[in-house]
Amino acid sequence: MAHFAELDENNVVLRVVVVNDDYEADGENWCNEKFGGKWKQTSYNTMANVHYNGGTPFRKNYAGEGFTYNEALDGFIPLQPFNSWIVDEDTCQWKAPVDMPADGKFYGWNEETQEWYLEEVQGIS
Repeated sequence: MAHFAELDENNVVLRVVVVNDDYEADGENWCNEKFGGKWKQTSYNTMANVHYNGGTPFRKNYAGEGFTYNEALDGFIPLQPFNSWIVDEDTCQWKAPVDMPADGKFYGWNEETQEWYLEEVQGIS
C-alpha cells in the first residue's frame, strides 16, 4: 500500500490516505482526481531520513497531520516543538540549539533558559 498526504495552500498536511498499490505509480494525480487538492507521496517506513526496512528513505519523514512539506528539501517536517529549535536539513527533524547530553539519562528542554534539565522518571531505578 502507498501513502499520500493532502497539502493545503501553505503545504501543511491535512490528512494522509492509503492507496492501493495499483495506483501508486501515479498516486499523486490519482488522489487529486479522486479527492481534489494537492498531494505528495510519503513513506510509512521513513523517519529522520532513514528507511527502517533497509530501503531508500523517501521525503525525510512519514507525513502526519500538521506536518509541513518543504519543496526545497523535498521532505516532511513535523511540528516545531520549541521556538528556538531549527530544522536539520538532512533529516527534516527539529534540533535544539544545544545538544542534549549523551549519557543515557532522560532530559527535558527548558525554552526559557535554553538548557536541558534532568527528568525525574518514576519507577526506574
